[in-house]
Amino acid sequence: MKLDIYTLNGKKTGETVELPPEIFEAPVNVDLMHQAYVRQLSNARQGTHSTKGRSDVSGGGKKPYRQKGTGRARQGSNRAAQWVGGGKIHTPKPRSYEKAMPRKMRKAALRSALSVKAADEEIVIVDELKIKEPKTKEMYAALQKLVGDSSALILTTQKEGDEALVVRSTRNLPNAKTLQASYLNVRDLLGYDKVIIPAGALEIISGHLGK
Repeated sequence: MKLDIYTLNGKKTGETVELPPEIFEAPVNVDLMHQAYVRQLSNARQGTHSTKGRSDVSGGGKKPYRQKGTGRARQGSNRAAQWVGGGKIHTPKPRSYEKAMPRKMRKAALRSALSVKAADEEIVIVDELKIKEPKTKEMYAALQKLVGDSSALILTTQKEGDEALVVRSTRNLPNAKTLQASYLNVRDLLGYDKVIIPAGALEIISGHLGK
């Protein structure tokens, strides 16, 4: 699959690039993409939720009233769950939600997601990420020319230099996000309408996902 290369101003450079077929034309496995997506959401959970059980709340050392003769139901402690201020039953405790997934399966899920984007013509190749000054207005204008009103995931190759200005200029845009190509993941790929890939980032993806 060949795609035209654009400048960040939305103009064609006159050059094209051949997308690696083993990455951008791979068999699409929806179940595998879903598994990778769920795994990523689960691993992002902190699992720090905690509630107090009957043994954790204070008080309750003495029977609230005698066993017989009151006409009321027998009670052994006023810290039981049915009492106000009592402990909770079957409620969350700190735990890990981490899910494991083999590396080959994670890479196959990424290839599937990239293939879906390529088939839907949602990948935009640019020659480089470079703007004159780090201003949100400049980046907004550039994205309008490249993808219009669509949301965009912008892949980068490094944190320093010209690309750092692009990262700073994108932070306040609600429909755009920058991400280092080496951190590419299924959740971000499927969460944005378009994927903007500079030539340098394409090489990183090819090196990481190529067979």
